[in-house]
Amino acid sequence: MDTYKINTTPIHHLQISDVPWHRLTTPYGRGAELPQLISNGEYAAIANLIEHQGTLWQVTPWVLLFLLRNIQTRGPERITLNELELYHAVVGALEMVQEQADSQQSVEALTMLLDEKYLWPENNDPEEDELEWEEEEARGYDPVAFWSYYDYSYQLLKQALPNFENMLRHNSEPDINEALSELVQELRKF
Repeated sequence: MDTYKINTTPIHHLQISDVPWHRLTTPYGRGAELPQLISNGEYAAIANLIEHQGTLWQVTPWVLLFLLRNIQTRGPERITLNELELYHAVVGALEMVQEQADSQQSVEALTMLLDEKYLWPENNDPEEDELEWEEEEARGYDPVAFWSYYDYSYQLLKQALPNFENMLRHNSEPDINEALSELVQELRKF
């Protein structure tokens, strides 16, 4: 994966409401419900929408941005097993494509993935969406954009490694510690 860091200047002040979730896709349609799922901490439901059978989706780096931003403000004891399973699912998808990293190219900044050319139409017509998926290259899934979902997801998780290490040092729940330890080990390999 690319070793450059995410340009945090444009995304530092980005709020969850600034992301056009209704114009980004998941394996099951649009991501309009994700802000509410994030707010409610419904990690199992979120995991199903950001990773499916080793594939990451348009919504994945955005979900990670807000979830990982949130863990910085919580105490280490407030991480749940469901949340850790979500991160493990993304790491698993990243491991499957890591050998391709040197030959792939990403957009220059995460916020570029919100350019109009990558976003799905405002209207959420299931029939039109189905036709879009039948195109050779669905909107937002050209090779550069698609790789960017993996690259920025990787970068966000890698930048969160110190937070996960801190949680591991300060959490006493055995199941949580085991999941944290595995996550930390996987992220250190990248």
